[in-house]
Amino acid sequence: MSIKRALVSVSNKEGLVPFVQALAEQGVEIISTGGTSKALQEAGVKVTGISEVTGFPEIMDGRVKTLHPMIHGGLLAVRENESHVQQMKENGISPIDLVVVNLYPFKETIAKENAAFEDAIENIDIGGPSMLRSAAKNHAYVTVIVDPADYSKVLEEVQQNQEVSDETRKKLAAKTFRHTAAYDALIAEYLTSMVEEENPESFTVTYEKKQDLRYGENPHQKAAFYKAPLGTKTSIAQAEQLHGKELSYNNINDADAALQIVREFTDPAVVAVKHMNPCGVGTGSSVEEAFARAFEADPVSIFGGIIASNVEINAAAAQKMSEIFLEIIIAPSFSDEAKEILTKKKNIRLLTLELGEDKKQEKKLTTVRGGLLVQDEDAYGLDQANISVPTKREPTEKEWEDLKLAWKVVKHIKSNAIVLTKDQMTIGVGAGQMNRVGAAKIAIEQAGEKAQGSALGSDAFFPMNDTVEAAAKAGITAIIQPGGSVKDEDSIKKADEYGIAMVFTGVRHFKH
Repeated sequence: MSIKRALVSVSNKEGLVPFVQALAEQGVEIISTGGTSKALQEAGVKVTGISEVTGFPEIMDGRVKTLHPMIHGGLLAVRENESHVQQMKENGISPIDLVVVNLYPFKETIAKENAAFEDAIENIDIGGPSMLRSAAKNHAYVTVIVDPADYSKVLEEVQQNQEVSDETRKKLAAKTFRHTAAYDALIAEYLTSMVEEENPESFTVTYEKKQDLRYGENPHQKAAFYKAPLGTKTSIAQAEQLHGKELSYNNINDADAALQIVREFTDPAVVAVKHMNPCGVGTGSSVEEAFARAFEADPVSIFGGIIASNVEINAAAAQKMSEIFLEIIIAPSFSDEAKEILTKKKNIRLLTLELGEDKKQEKKLTTVRGGLLVQDEDAYGLDQANISVPTKREPTEKEWEDLKLAWKVVKHIKSNAIVLTKDQMTIGVGAGQMNRVGAAKIAIEQAGEKAQGSALGSDAFFPMNDTVEAAAKAGITAIIQPGGSVKDEDSIKKADEYGIAMVFTGVRHFKH
């Protein structure tokens, strides 16, 4: 369809003036509102004010200006419908062929610290989405643009063909409805949180594309990475990549898993992850000490792993890390010396990310075929738990430290999960098993002789005393678990029989 008349009203004025100037040079009449009209006039573009078209002033602080039959009639009329054309003539309505609109900055407003509710409400656009939806519905005759990135494509077609193709109009219409849907979803999410509605009758969320991915979990699967518009700052989606090839689908999943674990710690900590589970976690007085322990925890599985640190990577740690093949290293920062050492490896990805305290809780979304499961994040910490010691012996000070480490790690491991810890590091991890004693046997086998004097953490209660029996035979001296089984007493008796100190938390950490 040819473009003779355009309505332009934007908040984001990036690239607007040259685009509209080029349209005007093609003989297109420009209609505009408020600040957009002023900006175009200052640039020397002849503009028809919206009030000149509607015959009605902009009122109520600009809340009402485009909601008028002279506008929407010009947008919605079916040009090949004789009745529509006749009604346009009778009412003095002229068709509008192009709409260039982007919306009030609602997202930017609520992103501000201590954003006022009143400001958020005032930045809910009404006229803009209405014009966009009208134009997109009638895309057979109207071209609609919501994104400055599309200016050049439309202009090219207008200059070459004096019209915009059907294919382009359809694509722009689809993009417009995605845009308005995302805008409304963000408003709905904000207002729903304001009234503290837990599980609304419909669940609307929106995400913005961060990047296309080469493929998904496997090369035959297509994939892309999206980020929440106002997501937590401690998300992998917010990380800055300093070096290396682009992240893959599996890299992102593993990096997210590593970040969730390392955020549990305040002292220097390093987490190594393979296939969404930690293969080694170490803490220490320095990052190099923490990495040495994470490496020692499982020097085989760490090969090709993802590393996350909660403190800066220094030269000493970087040197040790450079000696093995790692896919990714994530940290708040890298010293200049560390970057020099690590960037010698062409493909290793180095990412920086703010890892300070982030109290923002996000919903955990899990898709099932044809449906979606929604739950709160598992942000429950040991300091919130109702700790009790049902055994005759209480843990020693050292055992308490090992138990705390085990509990911080086991909540992030696929269930059924068992973790063994000792001397500020994991020494055995049993993940994703169909029975709990099976997970314990895997962790114990991995730990070998190191299991002597270690602590065991379990993500859920013991249905029988067989896990305690296996732990005792391996020389484990302390256990932390939720408790709550009908057979708790059997496990307590078995622990007392072997002199094991056992702690109940009252909190389960299943992770499927």
